[in-house]
Amino acid sequence: MIQPSVSPEQKKESHKQLRVAAYCRVSTDSDEQELSFEAQREYYTDKIMRNPEWTMAGIFADEGISGTQANKRKEFMRMIRLCRQGKIDLILTKSVSRFSRNTVDCLTYVRELKGLGIPVVFEKEGLNTMHMTSEIYISMHGIFAQSESESLSGNVRMGVQMAAKKGKVNFNYSSFLGYRRGPDNKPEIDPEQAETVKLIYQRFLAGDSLVAISRLLNEKRIPTPMKKTNWGTQTIQSILTNEKYKGDALLQKTYVSDCITHKIKKNDDRPKYYVENNHPAIISPETFNRVQEEIARRNSKRKVKQVGTKTSLGKYSGKYALTERLVCGKCGSPYRRCTWTSHGVKRVVWRCISRLDYGTKYCPDSPTIYETDLHAAIMRGICDLATHGTAAQPVDALKLHVKAYFGKGNSTAEDELRAQELISRITQAAAGGVYSEEMASMVAELNELKQRIAEAKARHSKNALSNQRMDGVMAAINKLSDADVEFSDDIVRQIVDCVRIQSADKIEISFKNGDIHEMLLAT
Repeated sequence: MIQPSVSPEQKKESHKQLRVAAYCRVSTDSDEQELSFEAQREYYTDKIMRNPEWTMAGIFADEGISGTQANKRKEFMRMIRLCRQGKIDLILTKSVSRFSRNTVDCLTYVRELKGLGIPVVFEKEGLNTMHMTSEIYISMHGIFAQSESESLSGNVRMGVQMAAKKGKVNFNYSSFLGYRRGPDNKPEIDPEQAETVKLIYQRFLAGDSLVAISRLLNEKRIPTPMKKTNWGTQTIQSILTNEKYKGDALLQKTYVSDCITHKIKKNDDRPKYYVENNHPAIISPETFNRVQEEIARRNSKRKVKQVGTKTSLGKYSGKYALTERLVCGKCGSPYRRCTWTSHGVKRVVWRCISRLDYGTKYCPDSPTIYETDLHAAIMRGICDLATHGTAAQPVDALKLHVKAYFGKGNSTAEDELRAQELISRITQAAAGGVYSEEMASMVAELNELKQRIAEAKARHSKNALSNQRMDGVMAAINKLSDADVEFSDDIVRQIVDCVRIQSADKIEISFKNGDIHEMLLAT
Protein backbone atom coordinates (compact mmCIF):
# COMPACT_ATOMS: atom_id res chain seq x y z
CA MET A 1 0.00 0.00 0.00
CA ILE A 2 1.39 3.41 -1.04
CA GLN A 3 0.45 6.31 1.18
CA PRO A 4 -1.01 9.44 -0.55
CA SER A 5 1.11 12.54 -1.02
CA VAL A 6 0.33 15.76 0.78
CA SER A 7 -3.13 17.05 -0.16
CA PRO A 8 -3.71 20.59 -1.53
CA GLU A 9 -5.39 21.50 1.75
CA GLN A 10 -2.28 20.47 3.68
CA LYS A 11 -0.16 22.50 1.23
CA LYS A 12 -2.30 25.54 1.94
CA GLU A 13 -1.94 24.97 5.69
CA SER A 14 1.84 24.76 5.31
CA HIS A 15 1.89 28.39 4.21
CA LYS A 16 2.20 30.89 6.97
CA GLN A 17 -0.33 33.12 5.24
CA LEU A 18 -2.82 32.63 2.42
CA ARG A 19 -2.23 34.77 -0.65
CA VAL A 20 -5.62 36.45 -1.07
CA ALA A 21 -6.80 38.48 -4.07
CA ALA A 22 -10.00 40.46 -4.56
CA TYR A 23 -11.88 41.19 -7.77
CA CYS A 24 -13.99 44.33 -8.22
CA ARG A 25 -15.95 45.58 -11.23
CA VAL A 26 -18.38 48.33 -12.18
CA SER A 27 -20.06 48.37 -15.58
CA THR A 28 -20.13 52.15 -16.18
CA ASP A 29 -17.80 55.07 -15.58
CA SER A 30 -20.41 57.41 -14.06
CA ASP A 31 -19.67 59.37 -10.89
CA GLU A 32 -21.92 57.17 -8.75
CA GLN A 33 -20.31 54.00 -10.04
CA GLU A 34 -16.85 55.51 -9.53
CA LEU A 35 -17.62 56.00 -5.82
CA SER A 36 -18.80 52.37 -5.63
CA PHE A 37 -15.67 51.24 -7.41
CA GLU A 38 -13.34 53.03 -4.99
CA ALA A 39 -15.39 51.81 -2.03
CA GLN A 40 -14.96 48.18 -3.15
CA ARG A 41 -11.19 48.59 -3.46
CA GLU A 42 -10.86 50.21 -0.04
CA TYR A 43 -13.09 47.59 1.57
CA TYR A 44 -11.11 44.60 0.28
CA THR A 45 -7.76 46.22 0.94
CA ASP A 46 -8.75 46.81 4.54
CA LYS A 47 -10.28 43.33 4.93
CA ILE A 48 -7.24 41.46 3.61
CA MET A 49 -4.65 43.53 5.45
CA ARG A 50 -6.45 43.22 8.81
CA ASN A 51 -6.51 39.40 8.69
CA PRO A 52 -3.23 38.06 10.15
CA GLU A 53 -3.64 34.77 8.24
CA TRP A 54 -3.84 36.52 4.89
CA THR A 55 -1.36 38.41 2.74
CA MET A 56 -2.25 40.72 -0.13
CA ALA A 57 -2.02 39.07 -3.56
CA GLY A 58 -3.58 42.01 -5.39
CA ILE A 59 -6.76 43.98 -5.97
CA PHE A 60 -7.94 43.33 -9.53
CA ALA A 61 -10.45 45.88 -10.75
CA ASP A 62 -12.17 46.53 -14.10
CA GLU A 63 -13.87 49.90 -14.37
CA GLY A 64 -16.56 50.81 -16.88
CA ILE A 65 -16.54 47.34 -18.53
CA SER A 66 -19.45 44.94 -18.99
CA GLY A 67 -19.23 41.57 -17.26
CA THR A 68 -20.72 39.62 -20.16
CA GLN A 69 -17.34 38.88 -21.81
CA ALA A 70 -14.41 37.73 -19.72
CA ASN A 71 -11.80 38.23 -22.45
CA LYS A 72 -12.64 41.96 -22.57
CA ARG A 73 -11.78 42.41 -18.88
CA LYS A 74 -8.01 42.84 -18.71
CA GLU A 75 -7.70 42.76 -14.93
CA PHE A 76 -9.90 39.67 -14.65
CA MET A 77 -7.80 37.79 -17.17
CA ARG A 78 -4.59 38.92 -15.43
CA MET A 79 -5.94 37.49 -12.17
CA ILE A 80 -6.73 34.17 -13.87
CA ARG A 81 -3.18 34.03 -15.32
CA LEU A 82 -1.68 34.54 -11.85
CA CYS A 83 -3.90 31.78 -10.51
CA ARG A 84 -2.60 29.44 -13.21
CA GLN A 85 0.93 30.39 -12.19
CA GLY A 86 0.19 29.42 -8.58
CA LYS A 87 0.52 32.95 -7.16
CA ILE A 88 -2.99 33.22 -5.64
CA ASP A 89 -4.59 30.96 -2.99
CA LEU A 90 -8.01 32.58 -2.48
CA ILE A 91 -10.24 35.05 -4.37
CA LEU A 92 -12.80 37.37 -2.76
CA THR A 93 -15.55 39.12 -4.73
CA LYS A 94 -18.74 40.95 -3.86
CA SER A 95 -21.24 38.80 -5.79
CA VAL A 96 -21.71 36.43 -8.70
CA SER A 97 -22.85 39.34 -10.91
CA ARG A 98 -19.56 41.19 -10.20
CA PHE A 99 -17.54 38.07 -11.06
CA SER A 100 -19.41 37.47 -14.35
CA ARG A 101 -22.77 38.14 -16.00
CA ASN A 102 -22.25 35.30 -18.45
CA THR A 103 -23.37 31.95 -17.02
CA VAL A 104 -21.02 29.93 -19.22
CA ASP A 105 -17.98 32.10 -18.38
CA CYS A 106 -18.84 32.06 -14.69
CA LEU A 107 -19.02 28.26 -14.44
CA THR A 108 -16.00 27.77 -16.72
CA TYR A 109 -13.66 29.87 -14.60
CA VAL A 110 -15.10 28.69 -11.28
CA ARG A 111 -14.47 25.08 -12.29
CA GLU A 112 -10.96 25.87 -13.54
CA LEU A 113 -10.07 27.64 -10.28
CA LYS A 114 -11.58 24.83 -8.27
CA GLY A 115 -9.42 22.36 -10.19
CA LEU A 116 -6.39 24.49 -9.24
CA GLY A 117 -7.46 24.31 -5.60
CA ILE A 118 -8.33 28.04 -5.49
CA PRO A 119 -11.69 28.85 -3.88
CA VAL A 120 -13.77 31.86 -4.88
CA VAL A 121 -15.83 33.41 -2.10
CA PHE A 122 -18.99 35.32 -3.13
CA GLU A 123 -19.78 37.45 -0.10
CA LYS A 124 -23.29 38.61 -0.98
CA GLU A 125 -24.55 35.08 -1.66
CA GLY A 126 -22.40 33.52 1.08
CA LEU A 127 -20.95 30.92 -1.32
CA ASN A 128 -17.57 29.20 -1.36
CA THR A 129 -16.80 27.33 -4.57
CA MET A 130 -14.95 24.56 -2.71
CA HIS A 131 -18.17 23.39 -1.04
CA MET A 132 -20.04 20.50 -2.62
CA THR A 133 -23.36 22.27 -3.38
CA SER A 134 -21.93 25.64 -4.32
CA GLU A 135 -22.01 25.08 -8.11
CA ILE A 136 -25.80 24.62 -8.12
CA TYR A 137 -26.33 27.94 -6.36
CA ILE A 138 -23.66 29.68 -8.45
CA SER A 139 -25.44 28.45 -11.61
CA MET A 140 -28.73 29.87 -10.40
CA HIS A 141 -27.24 33.22 -9.46
CA GLY A 142 -25.30 33.29 -12.76
CA ILE A 143 -28.53 32.79 -14.69
CA PHE A 144 -30.16 35.62 -12.75
CA ALA A 145 -27.17 37.91 -13.43
CA GLN A 146 -27.23 37.13 -17.16
CA SER A 147 -30.99 37.65 -17.28
CA GLU A 148 -30.53 41.05 -15.63
CA SER A 149 -27.93 42.00 -18.26
CA GLU A 150 -30.29 40.98 -21.05
CA SER A 151 -33.07 43.07 -19.48
CA LEU A 152 -30.79 46.10 -19.14
CA SER A 153 -29.59 45.63 -22.71
CA GLY A 154 -33.19 45.64 -23.91
CA ASN A 155 -33.83 48.91 -22.07
CA VAL A 156 -30.71 50.47 -23.56
CA ARG A 157 -31.68 49.28 -27.05
CA MET A 158 -35.13 50.81 -26.66
CA GLY A 159 -33.57 54.08 -25.50
CA VAL A 160 -31.27 54.17 -28.52
CA GLN A 161 -34.22 53.55 -30.85
CA MET A 162 -36.26 56.33 -29.27
CA ALA A 163 -33.32 58.75 -29.51
CA ALA A 164 -32.86 57.84 -33.18
CA LYS A 165 -36.56 58.37 -33.83
CA LYS A 166 -36.26 61.87 -32.39
CA GLY A 167 -33.27 62.57 -34.65
CA LYS A 168 -30.63 62.72 -31.92
CA VAL A 169 -27.21 62.27 -33.53
CA ASN A 170 -24.16 61.21 -31.50
CA PHE A 171 -20.59 61.95 -32.62
CA ASN A 172 -17.58 59.92 -31.55
CA TYR A 173 -15.14 62.82 -31.85
CA SER A 174 -12.12 60.76 -30.78
CA SER A 175 -12.32 58.58 -33.89
CA PHE A 176 -14.19 60.78 -36.38
CA LEU A 177 -12.09 62.87 -38.75
CA GLY A 178 -13.10 66.43 -39.56
CA TYR A 179 -15.21 67.44 -36.56
CA ARG A 180 -14.72 68.44 -32.93
CA ARG A 181 -17.04 69.25 -30.05
CA GLY A 182 -18.11 72.90 -30.11
CA PRO A 183 -18.76 75.24 -27.17
CA ASP A 184 -22.48 74.41 -27.35
CA ASN A 185 -21.71 70.63 -27.34
CA LYS A 186 -22.64 70.48 -31.01
CA PRO A 187 -20.22 69.35 -33.76
CA GLU A 188 -18.13 71.99 -35.46
CA ILE A 189 -15.66 71.65 -38.33
CA ASP A 190 -12.00 71.15 -37.49
CA PRO A 191 -10.31 73.16 -40.32
CA GLU A 192 -7.09 71.13 -40.39
CA GLN A 193 -8.82 67.76 -40.41
CA ALA A 194 -11.42 69.00 -42.90
CA GLU A 195 -8.66 69.66 -45.43
CA THR A 196 -7.69 65.98 -45.19
CA VAL A 197 -11.28 64.93 -45.86
CA LYS A 198 -11.49 67.25 -48.88
CA LEU A 199 -8.18 65.91 -50.20
CA ILE A 200 -9.49 62.32 -50.03
CA TYR A 201 -12.64 63.23 -51.98
CA GLN A 202 -10.69 65.26 -54.57
CA ARG A 203 -8.15 62.53 -55.26
CA PHE A 204 -10.86 59.87 -55.53
CA LEU A 205 -12.82 61.89 -58.09
CA ALA A 206 -9.55 62.55 -59.93
CA GLY A 207 -9.28 58.78 -60.47
CA ASP A 208 -6.95 57.67 -57.67
CA SER A 209 -7.54 54.24 -56.19
CA LEU A 210 -7.95 53.71 -52.44
CA VAL A 211 -4.40 52.31 -52.32
CA ALA A 212 -3.00 55.40 -54.09
CA ILE A 213 -4.84 57.72 -51.69
CA SER A 214 -3.59 55.82 -48.63
CA ARG A 215 -0.03 55.97 -50.02
CA LEU A 216 -0.35 59.74 -50.51
CA LEU A 217 -1.63 60.31 -46.96
CA ASN A 218 1.11 58.11 -45.52
CA GLU A 219 3.77 60.02 -47.44
CA LYS A 220 2.41 63.31 -46.11
CA ARG A 221 2.35 61.78 -42.60
CA ILE A 222 -1.21 62.92 -42.07
CA PRO A 223 -2.73 61.35 -38.91
CA THR A 224 -5.68 58.96 -39.24
CA PRO A 225 -8.97 59.43 -37.34
CA MET A 226 -7.44 57.33 -34.54
CA LYS A 227 -4.35 59.62 -34.51
CA LYS A 228 -2.15 56.96 -36.10
CA THR A 229 0.17 57.35 -39.11
CA ASN A 230 -0.74 54.29 -41.18
CA TRP A 231 -3.79 54.76 -43.41
CA GLY A 232 -5.71 51.69 -44.55
CA THR A 233 -8.08 51.43 -47.49
CA GLN A 234 -11.05 50.56 -45.24
CA THR A 235 -10.64 53.84 -43.36
CA ILE A 236 -10.65 55.79 -46.62
CA GLN A 237 -13.65 53.82 -47.88
CA SER A 238 -15.61 54.67 -44.71
CA ILE A 239 -14.80 58.38 -45.10
CA LEU A 240 -15.93 58.34 -48.74
CA THR A 241 -19.27 56.69 -47.87
CA ASN A 242 -20.14 58.50 -44.62
CA GLU A 243 -23.07 60.85 -45.15
CA LYS A 244 -22.09 62.91 -42.07
CA TYR A 245 -19.53 64.71 -44.23
CA LYS A 246 -22.34 66.34 -46.24
CA GLY A 247 -24.13 67.46 -43.06
CA ASP A 248 -26.64 64.60 -42.80
CA ALA A 249 -26.79 61.54 -40.56
CA LEU A 250 -28.19 58.05 -41.04
CA LEU A 251 -29.08 56.55 -37.66
CA GLN A 252 -29.17 52.86 -36.66
CA LYS A 253 -26.93 51.57 -39.45
CA THR A 254 -25.94 48.75 -37.12
CA TYR A 255 -27.07 47.31 -33.81
CA VAL A 256 -25.81 44.89 -31.14
CA SER A 257 -27.58 41.62 -31.86
CA ASP A 258 -26.49 39.82 -28.67
CA CYS A 259 -25.68 41.49 -25.35
CA ILE A 260 -23.54 38.53 -24.31
CA THR A 261 -21.21 38.33 -27.31
CA HIS A 262 -21.67 42.05 -28.21
CA LYS A 263 -21.84 41.04 -31.88
CA ILE A 264 -22.60 44.00 -34.14
CA LYS A 265 -24.96 43.32 -37.04
CA LYS A 266 -25.73 45.44 -40.10
CA ASN A 267 -29.27 46.75 -39.79
CA ASP A 268 -31.44 45.29 -42.53
CA ASP A 269 -34.51 44.40 -40.45
CA ARG A 270 -35.14 47.44 -38.24
CA PRO A 271 -36.17 51.05 -38.95
CA LYS A 272 -33.49 53.58 -39.88
CA TYR A 273 -33.77 57.33 -39.54
CA TYR A 274 -32.22 59.93 -41.84
CA VAL A 275 -31.53 63.41 -40.43
CA GLU A 276 -30.87 66.18 -42.96
CA ASN A 277 -28.79 69.33 -42.30
CA ASN A 278 -27.91 68.19 -38.80
CA HIS A 279 -24.48 69.87 -38.69
CA PRO A 280 -22.08 71.90 -40.90
CA ALA A 281 -21.03 70.07 -44.06
CA ILE A 282 -17.42 69.57 -45.13
CA ILE A 283 -18.33 68.09 -48.53
CA SER A 284 -21.11 69.46 -50.74
CA PRO A 285 -24.03 67.09 -51.43
CA GLU A 286 -23.22 67.18 -55.17
CA THR A 287 -19.62 66.08 -54.59
CA PHE A 288 -20.74 63.38 -52.17
CA ASN A 289 -23.25 62.02 -54.70
CA ARG A 290 -20.60 62.02 -57.45
CA VAL A 291 -18.33 59.96 -55.20
CA GLN A 292 -21.10 57.43 -54.55
CA GLU A 293 -21.70 57.11 -58.30
CA GLU A 294 -17.98 56.60 -58.89
CA ILE A 295 -17.83 53.94 -56.16
CA ALA A 296 -20.77 52.12 -57.74
CA ARG A 297 -19.16 52.37 -61.18
CA ARG A 298 -15.85 50.94 -59.97
CA ASN A 299 -17.58 48.14 -58.07
CA SER A 300 -19.67 47.20 -61.10
CA LYS A 301 -16.70 46.58 -63.40
CA ARG A 302 -17.15 43.24 -65.08
CA LYS A 303 -14.91 40.38 -64.03
CA VAL A 304 -12.50 39.07 -66.65
CA LYS A 305 -9.85 36.52 -65.78
CA GLN A 306 -6.37 37.60 -66.76
CA VAL A 307 -3.69 34.99 -67.15
CA GLY A 308 -0.40 35.96 -65.58
CA THR A 309 -1.87 38.78 -63.46
CA LYS A 310 -2.49 38.84 -59.73
CA THR A 311 -5.95 40.39 -59.87
CA SER A 312 -8.95 40.35 -62.17
CA LEU A 313 -10.22 43.33 -64.13
CA GLY A 314 -12.89 43.81 -61.47
CA LYS A 315 -10.35 45.45 -59.18
CA TYR A 316 -10.16 49.15 -60.03
CA SER A 317 -6.77 50.60 -60.84
CA GLY A 318 -6.28 54.37 -60.96
CA LYS A 319 -2.72 54.25 -62.27
CA TYR A 320 -3.58 54.76 -65.97
CA ALA A 321 -6.74 56.42 -67.30
CA LEU A 322 -6.80 54.15 -70.37
CA THR A 323 -6.85 50.94 -68.29
CA GLU A 324 -10.64 51.04 -68.00
CA ARG A 325 -11.36 52.99 -71.21
CA LEU A 326 -9.36 51.26 -73.95
CA VAL A 327 -11.19 48.29 -75.50
CA CYS A 328 -10.72 46.04 -78.49
CA GLY A 329 -12.97 46.79 -81.47
CA LYS A 330 -12.83 43.13 -82.59
CA CYS A 331 -13.77 41.16 -79.44
CA GLY A 332 -14.73 43.86 -76.93
CA SER A 333 -12.08 42.87 -74.37
CA PRO A 334 -10.08 45.56 -72.57
CA TYR A 335 -6.52 46.40 -73.56
CA ARG A 336 -3.61 45.96 -71.16
CA ARG A 337 -0.49 48.10 -70.87
CA CYS A 338 2.73 46.15 -71.57
CA THR A 339 6.42 46.97 -71.88
CA TRP A 340 8.43 45.57 -74.80
CA THR A 341 12.23 45.44 -74.68
CA SER A 342 14.19 45.10 -77.91
CA HIS A 343 18.00 45.39 -78.06
CA GLY A 344 17.94 47.15 -74.69
CA VAL A 345 15.32 49.68 -75.80
CA LYS A 346 12.02 49.71 -73.90
CA ARG A 347 8.75 50.72 -75.54
CA VAL A 348 5.29 50.78 -73.96
CA VAL A 349 2.45 49.20 -75.94
CA TRP A 350 -1.21 48.33 -75.36
CA ARG A 351 -2.49 44.87 -76.28
CA CYS A 352 -5.86 43.05 -76.24
CA ILE A 353 -6.21 40.92 -73.10
CA SER A 354 -7.99 38.06 -74.95
CA ARG A 355 -5.22 37.77 -77.52
CA LEU A 356 -2.47 38.31 -74.97
CA ASP A 357 -3.72 35.65 -72.53
CA TYR A 358 -5.43 33.13 -74.80
CA GLY A 359 -3.82 33.60 -78.22
CA THR A 360 -5.19 34.40 -81.67
CA LYS A 361 -7.89 31.72 -81.45
CA TYR A 362 -10.35 34.11 -79.76
CA CYS A 363 -9.12 37.43 -81.18
CA PRO A 364 -6.98 36.98 -84.29
CA ASP A 365 -7.06 40.55 -85.65
CA SER A 366 -6.50 42.87 -82.67
CA PRO A 367 -3.50 45.14 -83.27
CA THR A 368 -0.76 46.15 -80.85
CA ILE A 369 -0.69 49.95 -80.36
CA TYR A 370 2.28 52.03 -79.25
CA GLU A 371 1.41 54.24 -76.30
CA THR A 372 2.99 57.38 -77.74
CA ASP A 373 0.88 57.13 -80.92
CA LEU A 374 -2.25 56.38 -78.85
CA HIS A 375 -1.74 59.38 -76.56
CA ALA A 376 -1.14 61.72 -79.48
CA ALA A 377 -4.28 60.53 -81.29
CA ILE A 378 -6.46 60.95 -78.19
CA MET A 379 -5.27 64.50 -77.58
CA ARG A 380 -5.86 65.36 -81.25
CA GLY A 381 -9.37 64.01 -80.78
CA ILE A 382 -9.92 66.29 -77.79
CA CYS A 383 -8.72 69.28 -79.79
CA ASP A 384 -10.94 68.19 -82.68
CA LEU A 385 -13.89 68.16 -80.26
CA ALA A 386 -12.96 71.66 -79.11
CA THR A 387 -12.81 73.15 -82.64
CA HIS A 388 -15.84 71.25 -83.98
CA GLY A 389 -18.19 73.72 -85.62
CA THR A 390 -16.37 76.87 -84.46
CA ALA A 391 -13.30 78.92 -85.30
CA ALA A 392 -12.61 79.87 -81.68
CA GLN A 393 -9.49 78.86 -79.79
CA PRO A 394 -9.53 75.11 -78.95
CA VAL A 395 -9.75 75.44 -75.18
CA ASP A 396 -12.40 78.18 -75.25
CA ALA A 397 -14.43 76.23 -77.80
CA LEU A 398 -14.25 73.10 -75.70
CA LYS A 399 -15.54 75.03 -72.68
CA LEU A 400 -18.52 76.28 -74.71
CA HIS A 401 -19.14 72.75 -75.98
CA VAL A 402 -19.18 71.33 -72.44
CA LYS A 403 -21.44 74.09 -71.14
CA ALA A 404 -23.92 73.40 -73.92
CA TYR A 405 -23.88 69.68 -73.12
CA PHE A 406 -24.42 70.03 -69.38
CA GLY A 407 -27.00 72.78 -69.78
CA LYS A 408 -25.87 74.90 -66.86
CA GLY A 409 -28.13 77.77 -65.85
CA ASN A 410 -31.67 77.53 -64.46
CA SER A 411 -32.05 81.13 -63.33
CA THR A 412 -35.46 82.18 -62.03
CA ALA A 413 -34.42 85.71 -61.03
CA GLU A 414 -36.72 87.53 -63.48
CA ASP A 415 -39.75 85.45 -62.55
CA GLU A 416 -39.06 85.93 -58.84
CA LEU A 417 -38.79 89.72 -59.25
CA ARG A 418 -42.04 89.79 -61.22
CA ALA A 419 -43.75 87.65 -58.55
CA GLN A 420 -42.64 90.03 -55.78
CA GLU A 421 -43.97 92.98 -57.80
CA LEU A 422 -47.35 91.25 -58.28
CA ILE A 423 -47.59 90.38 -54.58
CA SER A 424 -46.99 94.03 -53.68
CA ARG A 425 -49.62 95.28 -56.15
CA ILE A 426 -52.18 92.68 -55.08
CA THR A 427 -51.64 93.59 -51.42
CA GLN A 428 -52.19 97.29 -52.17
CA ALA A 429 -55.31 96.53 -54.21
CA ALA A 430 -56.69 94.26 -51.48
CA ALA A 431 -56.28 97.08 -48.94
CA GLY A 432 -58.89 99.09 -50.88
CA GLY A 433 -61.43 96.32 -50.44
CA VAL A 434 -62.37 96.20 -54.12
CA TYR A 435 -61.82 93.00 -56.13
CA SER A 436 -61.45 94.04 -59.78
CA GLU A 437 -60.79 92.18 -63.02
CA GLU A 438 -57.25 93.59 -63.02
CA MET A 439 -56.66 92.10 -59.57
CA ALA A 440 -57.98 88.73 -60.74
CA SER A 441 -55.60 88.87 -63.70
CA MET A 442 -52.66 89.61 -61.40
CA VAL A 443 -53.59 86.70 -59.12
CA ALA A 444 -53.77 84.34 -62.12
CA GLU A 445 -50.37 85.57 -63.37
CA LEU A 446 -48.89 85.18 -59.89
CA ASN A 447 -50.10 81.60 -59.65
CA GLU A 448 -48.61 80.83 -63.04
CA LEU A 449 -45.28 82.40 -61.99
CA LYS A 450 -45.23 80.40 -58.75
CA GLN A 451 -45.72 77.17 -60.67
CA ARG A 452 -43.00 78.10 -63.16
CA ILE A 453 -40.57 79.04 -60.38
CA ALA A 454 -41.26 75.78 -58.56
CA GLU A 455 -40.65 73.75 -61.74
CA ALA A 456 -37.44 75.67 -62.47
CA LYS A 457 -36.14 75.07 -58.95
CA ALA A 458 -36.98 71.38 -59.25
CA ARG A 459 -35.04 71.19 -62.52
CA HIS A 460 -32.14 73.07 -60.94
CA SER A 461 -32.04 70.63 -58.03
CA LYS A 462 -32.19 67.68 -60.42
CA ASN A 463 -29.37 69.11 -62.54
CA ALA A 464 -27.16 70.02 -59.56
CA LEU A 465 -25.16 66.84 -60.02
CA SER A 466 -24.72 67.58 -63.73
CA ASN A 467 -23.53 71.09 -62.89
CA GLN A 468 -21.01 69.65 -60.45
CA ARG A 469 -19.79 67.25 -63.14
CA MET A 470 -19.40 70.14 -65.56
CA ASP A 471 -17.31 72.04 -63.00
CA GLY A 472 -15.01 69.03 -62.77
CA VAL A 473 -14.67 68.84 -66.55
CA MET A 474 -14.04 72.57 -66.76
CA ALA A 475 -11.29 72.28 -64.15
CA ALA A 476 -9.67 69.59 -66.29
CA ILE A 477 -9.98 71.72 -69.43
CA ASN A 478 -8.31 74.64 -67.69
CA LYS A 479 -5.16 72.50 -67.49
CA LEU A 480 -4.99 72.43 -71.30
CA SER A 481 -2.90 74.88 -73.27
CA ASP A 482 -3.87 76.08 -76.73
CA ALA A 483 -0.24 76.06 -77.79
CA ASP A 484 0.88 72.79 -76.25
CA VAL A 485 -1.72 70.12 -75.52
CA GLU A 486 -0.10 67.18 -73.72
CA PHE A 487 -1.66 63.91 -72.66
CA SER A 488 -3.02 63.97 -69.11
CA ASP A 489 -4.66 61.08 -67.28
CA ASP A 490 -6.80 63.49 -65.24
CA ILE A 491 -8.10 65.26 -68.36
CA VAL A 492 -8.87 61.98 -70.12
CA ARG A 493 -10.79 60.71 -67.08
CA GLN A 494 -12.95 63.84 -67.08
CA ILE A 495 -13.66 64.08 -70.83
CA VAL A 496 -13.26 60.66 -72.49
CA ASP A 497 -15.73 57.85 -71.89
CA CYS A 498 -14.26 55.09 -74.10
CA VAL A 499 -11.56 54.52 -76.72
CA ARG A 500 -12.16 51.65 -79.14
CA ILE A 501 -9.30 50.22 -81.24
CA GLN A 502 -10.72 49.78 -84.74
CA SER A 503 -7.51 48.83 -86.58
CA ALA A 504 -3.76 49.28 -86.44
CA ASP A 505 -4.09 52.86 -87.69
CA LYS A 506 -7.54 54.03 -86.50
CA ILE A 507 -9.29 54.50 -83.14
CA GLU A 508 -12.80 55.62 -82.16
CA ILE A 509 -13.12 58.04 -79.21
CA SER A 510 -16.44 58.33 -77.35
CA PHE A 511 -16.66 61.52 -75.30
CA LYS A 512 -18.80 62.04 -72.23
CA ASN A 513 -20.99 64.56 -74.04
CA GLY A 514 -22.08 61.85 -76.49
CA ASP A 515 -19.85 62.81 -79.45
CA ILE A 516 -17.90 60.08 -81.24
CA HIS A 517 -14.77 60.94 -83.24
CA GLU A 518 -12.64 58.65 -85.39
CA MET A 519 -8.93 59.43 -85.31
CA LEU A 520 -5.96 58.14 -87.29
CA LEU A 521 -2.99 56.91 -85.30
CA ALA A 522 -0.52 58.01 -88.00
CA THR A 523 0.27 61.73 -87.74
